[in-house]
Amino acid sequence: MSKPLSRQPATTLRDASGHIVMLDTVTRDYSTPTHTVRALRGVSLEIDHGQLVALRGRSGSGKTTLLNMIGGLDRPTSGRVHVTGVDITDLGDADLVRMRRDNIGYIFQTFGLIPILSAAENVEIPLRLLGVSREERSERSRVLLELVGLSDRAKHRPHELSGGEQQRVAIARSLANRPSILIADEPTGQLDSHTGRSIMNLILALARSEDVAVVVATHDTTLIDLADRVLDLLDGEIVTDSGQRARN
Repeated sequence: MSKPLSRQPATTLRDASGHIVMLDTVTRDYSTPTHTVRALRGVSLEIDHGQLVALRGRSGSGKTTLLNMIGGLDRPTSGRVHVTGVDITDLGDADLVRMRRDNIGYIFQTFGLIPILSAAENVEIPLRLLGVSREERSERSRVLLELVGLSDRAKHRPHELSGGEQQRVAIARSLANRPSILIADEPTGQLDSHTGRSIMNLILALARSEDVAVVVATHDTTLIDLADRVLDLLDGEIVTDSGQRARN
């Protein structure tokens, strides 16, 4: 099955950097009745294909806001955001929805599986939204469940799966439409340390094999050493960036 054709609008601006993600001096402010909260403070960042980037920082440091910027779920107060070579900063809502659908995969802490659907049917959801044929959906689901080691659990519903198995289904679903970027917000937060490490090793392997950029927010220090880069956030700023590590 070939990747669905991009539906990005022709009027968007394109950069020639080759980076899959590029943020240029991005700020994000939130207003409250009494004051303004600056969640991001002039963040500039470049991420390449196949790179696993970990965001580290205490609650309120800006990790989730940064993920939302990269994933097109929020807009900057100032600065520019480029994703897959497209300046998404001023895209309309419909174009942003298409961009997310075609280019971004999401992995959540709470798995987000639909209880009445089987594992295979959950994996197929993004492909249904794209109008992919039943035969192609079924084959892509089969391949992905095999990749995450759940071929024999395809017909099981979420309540029949362990937490680690549910997260594996969620990972397979996030890859269904062959995204360029995976965004993971505390993906191992509900798992024990052994299962969490297994899940992160799986995400890393898939990032390599599918040439997907992965950006993950995590508090789990045992998983940090698996990343190519570790970004430390404090009060909305990147205070340290380990840079690209050598790949095995």
